[in-house]
Amino acid sequence: MLKDITIGQYFPGESVVHRLDARFKLIITMLFVVMLFAADGIFSLSAGVIFLIIAYRLTKLSPALVIKSLKPVVPVLLVTAVINIFFFEGNEIFRLGFISITDGGLKNSAFMLIRVIALIAGSSVLTYTTSPIELTAAIEKLLSPLKIFKFPVHELAMMMTIALRFIPTFIEETEKIISAQKARGADFETGSLRDRASAVVPVIVPLFISAFRRAEELALAMECRGYRGGEGRTRMKQMKAGPADIAALIITFAFLACVFLIDRMN
Repeated sequence: MLKDITIGQYFPGESVVHRLDARFKLIITMLFVVMLFAADGIFSLSAGVIFLIIAYRLTKLSPALVIKSLKPVVPVLLVTAVINIFFFEGNEIFRLGFISITDGGLKNSAFMLIRVIALIAGSSVLTYTTSPIELTAAIEKLLSPLKIFKFPVHELAMMMTIALRFIPTFIEETEKIISAQKARGADFETGSLRDRASAVVPVIVPLFISAFRRAEELALAMECRGYRGGEGRTRMKQMKAGPADIAALIITFAFLACVFLIDRMN
């Protein structure tokens, strides 16, 4: 299950989406989130799903990657679906004791399920197609107006990107620790819930030690390379918006307008 987590991973490529300016990709991602939550019906939500499908086709990433990224959140998706089935009113379809399933519950369950899946898959496009360095620069540029209020924009962008970048590293580290504990006879799959929780402790402790060690090594490496924060720093690659970035933003606004228009018509 751990190896299926693709959050924070970057997959190099030469697709249209890979070549887009990271700032525009951040803005488009935020507009996509607004698009999903603004949708009030299945038809308006379909516009957001179509936008997502087009985006994934343009990235040239494998569809299996999307499915793989959703595997770790299957329990969350199931809980979301169940809650929406039983807690919405409508015409009753099935009843078992105090449990009642209505057509309204099924519709809302399907609606929320599609929305959550689209949200996870759409947000993943950003990290799949944007390197950590580009993501840091984009966050810093977009938040740069806050520097007027003495807000530590560079430090915040750096912390966010480092945290995102080290997710795959710690997942790999966790797998190694679990394999080592299993080789020593640890059992993570059988026993009561309390036994399984106790078995996790020998994994958490070495993982925390490894995290602190890596943080110290990273701090030392940054200090040796002369890192002193964002003041006066220059960048080897300058971000420049091109026609493709403007076109992508216009298309995103067009889809967002379609969502509002469809909801207004219904």
